[in-house]
Amino acid sequence: MSPLDHGLHGEYYGLGPLDEYPIHQLPRPVAWAGSSDRNFYDRCYLNAHDRTGDLFLITGLGFYPNLGTKDAFVLLRRGDEQTAVHLSDTADPRGGDRMEQKVGNYRVEIIEPLHKLRLVMEETHGIAMDITWEGSFPVVQELPHVMRQGANTILDAQRFAQVGTWEGVLSVDGTDIAVTPDRWLGSRDRSWGIRPVGEAAPAGKPADPAFEGMWWLYVPMRFDDFCVVIIIQETPDGFRTLNDCTRVWKDGRVEQLGWPRVEMRYASGTRVPTGATIVCQTPEGKDLVLEVSSKLPVPIHVGGGYGGDSDWTHGMWKGAGFTERLTYDMNDPAVDGRVMFGVIDHVGHAVAHGPGADGVEGWGLFEHGALGRHDPSGFDDWFTLAP
Repeated sequence: MSPLDHGLHGEYYGLGPLDEYPIHQLPRPVAWAGSSDRNFYDRCYLNAHDRTGDLFLITGLGFYPNLGTKDAFVLLRRGDEQTAVHLSDTADPRGGDRMEQKVGNYRVEIIEPLHKLRLVMEETHGIAMDITWEGSFPVVQELPHVMRQGANTILDAQRFAQVGTWEGVLSVDGTDIAVTPDRWLGSRDRSWGIRPVGEAAPAGKPADPAFEGMWWLYVPMRFDDFCVVIIIQETPDGFRTLNDCTRVWKDGRVEQLGWPRVEMRYASGTRVPTGATIVCQTPEGKDLVLEVSSKLPVPIHVGGGYGGDSDWTHGMWKGAGFTERLTYDMNDPAVDGRVMFGVIDHVGHAVAHGPGADGVEGWGLFEHGALGRHDPSGFDDWFTLAP
């Protein structure tokens, strides 16, 4: 047997099945990330809800080639309870599992690239699903997303997003929930590049300047005749470092919707938004207004792996074949007290007014985080709350 069959000898270590295809971007095996940064990642995120606000399913799968790990998570919010299933394992150093996209009982099957996929988790700690996604509109390639702190690159990623519908079955503790495309929809994205993953790196010199916070808004919304994808990030003084707002029509037309003005509404004494008025501008200079409301909030840093959980974060080494199920009482002061320190995904509802949208109704994701100081919102520091 040739050393290449094993891929475990000298300079050939790393060659895998992906290298049989003409998809190389660098003079190295595909399994080797283009950057040696430990934080290199490649992840998909998906969500699903039935528009009632009774439940919200958020899930995803990621590969971290420079950490040698892969993982998946399922986060389900029902009422005041948030349930998480975590799966983690060793990643194939030759990249073969990236073609299969599987972690334990969890897998993503690409049926039609950029349009249709199947998401399966065989029963794991009482949770199972077999649901198929179909995009309602073409994917939206977002602008590159870059964050720096001093000279250090914190995040440097590319992402595409899509809205669509779901069909199949979600099973929770022996109860089957029918997922039908007439009611169930959501959004998904795939992103790759550099962002903090895995165990914390050595601190080194304290950050200069210190990180004071960030303001974030992400709204992929599905209407009957068009979709809108909005992504905004601001620094503590309100300077906008990322501004991307796109409308895609059924007939394939794509419009950029300018520099949205946002009025966020928070529940008193919290940083949990109840809704927002987002004023976009068409290429003709006319206002397209989205009145967005939250039907159910899900802090994705509580069980989702997006920071905030000391025992679970994307890319963290948990050992081979790891699984666990955790349940969070969202009324527990220890849990509720950290909600404002991360990003919250909401079952989002919207009513649009303006060109091509006379009071039309849309559904999707309303994602927002006001972390630390944000002068335009009146948040003076990490602990200021809405009046």
